[in-house]
Amino acid sequence: MLDIKFIRENVDKVRENIANKNESADLNVIINADLKRREIIQEVEALKNKRNVVTNEIATLKKNKENADDKIAQMKEVSDRIKELDDDLRKVVEEQSNYLGRIPNMVHLSVPIGKSADDNLEVRVWGEKKDKIAENHLEITKKLGIIDFERGAKVAGAGFAYYVGKGAALERALINYMLDYHINNHGYTEMMTPLIVTPQTMYGTGQLPKMVDDMYFCEKDNMYLIPTAEVPITNFHAQETLKVEDLTMKYCGYTPCFRREAGSYGKDSRGFLRVHQFNKVELVKFSKPDNSYDELELLVNDVEKILQSLNITYRVLLLCSGDTSFSSAKTYDLEVWSPAEDKWLEASSCSNFEDFQARRAQIKFKRTPNDKPEFVHTLNGSGLATSRLMVAIIENYYQDGKIVVPEALRKYTGFDIIG
Repeated sequence: MLDIKFIRENVDKVRENIANKNESADLNVIINADLKRREIIQEVEALKNKRNVVTNEIATLKKNKENADDKIAQMKEVSDRIKELDDDLRKVVEEQSNYLGRIPNMVHLSVPIGKSADDNLEVRVWGEKKDKIAENHLEITKKLGIIDFERGAKVAGAGFAYYVGKGAALERALINYMLDYHINNHGYTEMMTPLIVTPQTMYGTGQLPKMVDDMYFCEKDNMYLIPTAEVPITNFHAQETLKVEDLTMKYCGYTPCFRREAGSYGKDSRGFLRVHQFNKVELVKFSKPDNSYDELELLVNDVEKILQSLNITYRVLLLCSGDTSFSSAKTYDLEVWSPAEDKWLEASSCSNFEDFQARRAQIKFKRTPNDKPEFVHTLNGSGLATSRLMVAIIENYYQDGKIVVPEALRKYTGFDIIG
């Protein structure tokens, strides 16, 4: 979340940023609550100071064997008033905190201002786009019997699939390959995480309250299925003060991801283009504020290396303000080329959240043992989500009724051809 002091001192900038991010949070509620909070604190401090003075006067009266009943009665009124104000303060702070959770992160100065994906900037393209092909990934995988969307829908509803035989082996190979690549070549530490988390954990990374309708909720247990490994990995260090010498810390982890896609009605939902459960290798960094934007560029590069090693054509986009997520200060999307769809498909987002998530999750560090703790900067990126990457692999490597397995994956699959 944003620091209330920052909001107080930059009301116009924060209000403009809310509009630039296509959000609708009401700043007036927060500003009024903050004013009320400070008024209560000032009154409480004045009353406590008065209580201290009068308490000393009572002690002097008693010492001199004089009557102190009036002052004692007066102090009871003061104490009762302090209790009332403390109760009011708790309510105001809770109200302010609830509304603070709905204020989006400020975008970085390098982020272009825009309203939609049409205003994103293409940074670079790698590889050459393959000409349009007649069969898409649904038709190819059905013909080869390696992914079954129809039975997935029968069992779990639309947006779910079975990986079958060599399709399952290819998916598993892709996950293991990406994990090994990031661990061995980029220095990430692997994690296996919980798949169900508390509301506070979801709040820590910014999914709540903004994205509540997009999450799968286990009402009986008050728990959420994770939409990405970003949530449990980032919260691994919640409520902690990290050692400065350990920064930058780099973690990676594979998890299935669960998303209701509540806001996606009307969008293309065929096959892997939009699913409710998918697999993803996530990359998470904890960085000093000084070099977090250098770390963002390195993060994007780590993802690009995977795509290059698989010889998949992709492009890198810098997202505009209106397409940058609620919690992010700056985001790059990596999109892979789909010959059948004849368009780019998002396969990864890499973001710097600055101290937005760390402030929510209370993740800090000290520059020296005597320094005041500061909030770290958190970053994450999909390294990568397999669903749309699988589309690109299937369609780009489809030849003469067979899928040629990318060379980098063959030692993981144990076979070269699916057909």
